[in-house]
Amino acid sequence: MEKKIYLGTGRRKSSVAQVKMTSGSGKITVNGRDVREFFPYETNVMDLMQPLVATNNEKTFDIDVKVNGGGFTGQTGAIRLGITRALLEYDKANEESENSYRKILKRAGFVTRDARSKERKKPGLKAARRAPQFSKR
Repeated sequence: MEKKIYLGTGRRKSSVAQVKMTSGSGKITVNGRDVREFFPYETNVMDLMQPLVATNNEKTFDIDVKVNGGGFTGQTGAIRLGITRALLEYDKANEESENSYRKILKRAGFVTRDARSKERKKPGLKAARRAPQFSKR
């Protein structure tokens, strides 16, 4: 029997994550490395696991992630959105449950993409809004 693959793409700040989810034992790899080896902080790992914990699927799927751009927090957010979208695709394919994942994930706030990103620098300013120091004389 061939394994069904569920895909999800997540974006956050300047990070993009492509998530491949297959049925398995709960192993998560990020860019070919174990998730706990890739991310230096346990809070990052807990953050990206949230959709799986909310739907009781921590040990149900093997997840392979390719992520690039941004820092650890942005990458974690992108992976979380990718996992959420892959779970929604899985839920759409297997509609035997009366309580859908979408309702659970939407209530937890995982379905919506966080659109906040870095504001561009404007001319005459030191940063996006930081003005040069004012001198009266």
